[in-house]
Amino acid sequence: MSTRFWTKENKKPREQKGFFREWGDAILFAVVAATLIRWATFEAYTIPTPSMEKSLLVGDYLFVSKLHYGPRTPKTPLQVPLTHQTIWGTNIPSYSDAIQLTSYRLPGFSEVKNNDVVVFNFPPEEQHPTDLRTNYIKRCIGIAGDKIEMRDMQIYINDKLVPDPAGVQYSYVLVAPTGLGEKFFKDYNIYQPRQENASVFSVHISPQQAEEISKLPFISQVVQMKDSVGDVRAEVFPFKPSLYPHNKDNFGPFIIPKEGMKVTLDAKTIPLYEMAIRRYEGHENVVVTDNSISIDGKPITEYTFKQNYYWMMGDNRHNSEDSRYWGFVPEDHIVGKAVLVWMSSNPDEGLLDKIRWRRIFMGIK
Repeated sequence: MSTRFWTKENKKPREQKGFFREWGDAILFAVVAATLIRWATFEAYTIPTPSMEKSLLVGDYLFVSKLHYGPRTPKTPLQVPLTHQTIWGTNIPSYSDAIQLTSYRLPGFSEVKNNDVVVFNFPPEEQHPTDLRTNYIKRCIGIAGDKIEMRDMQIYINDKLVPDPAGVQYSYVLVAPTGLGEKFFKDYNIYQPRQENASVFSVHISPQQAEEISKLPFISQVVQMKDSVGDVRAEVFPFKPSLYPHNKDNFGPFIIPKEGMKVTLDAKTIPLYEMAIRRYEGHENVVVTDNSISIDGKPITEYTFKQNYYWMMGDNRHNSEDSRYWGFVPEDHIVGKAVLVWMSSNPDEGLLDKIRWRRIFMGIK
């Protein structure tokens, strides 16, 4: 009998990857990792418009947390990774809507709260699937179930006055008989002033700035431009001036829909809630008249909402396209909470003065 104490395994040498395969594997791993991080944790966004001035500035780069409210599972799975609506630098769609899945929200460690700065998909934009609609950023003024009202530019939630955000701005007219130069607007950090004539300028500034500017010897008048009660604007929600004589500075009161909330539907309430029922509740066939709503051919006199809704407004109150002009934001359109400005670049400055150093790594309130 022979005993074998040692056997040398006959192993084939490991095949080395080629240059292109090695780089391809590395790129694939990076794309998958970045896609998962972007979907489930944090995503970077840029502020393109002044609707949140002076809380957030044009050129601010933000991190938006998906962890707070929970990430959404994709509704549109056929999409080029790390894109939104189009392929980078082109107008070529980056997705196909041939497959549309039911989207679910994973658990987060918070819910949307009053005063949160929120990124969401623009609800009226029907040419794209829900999860690929244009991203907007506004402040959540009212949450599901709140009674909201605005009186003379002041917000009331559940009959309690809500203090303005620290960076709130309104529209003013400055009258300066000797004119105003570029240096004046730069010194007072006034973005995109509009010159009406040689001595009249329309600006968006804070009430504190308005008071300070009114004391300058070369300013003869500072007039706040606002809508008064009775100034009816048909473009303001719910777009029914005969029943709701609203304007951008005076509207409500009405209740923001909440999941499980039941409302009676009649001539008074249909203008408030028909858009949510028709567009965002998942019904295929909704017919709306002034006095009735039918779903799948069946008239209904009351309705129970399937999801929560929110009321969003920009801090630049007179220069913001927000819920006043398109109504409630459904919960399934919520993307995440803006938490940090990680970089800020002034598009109107030269290379040496472009970076706003004081805003780098600034928390968002």
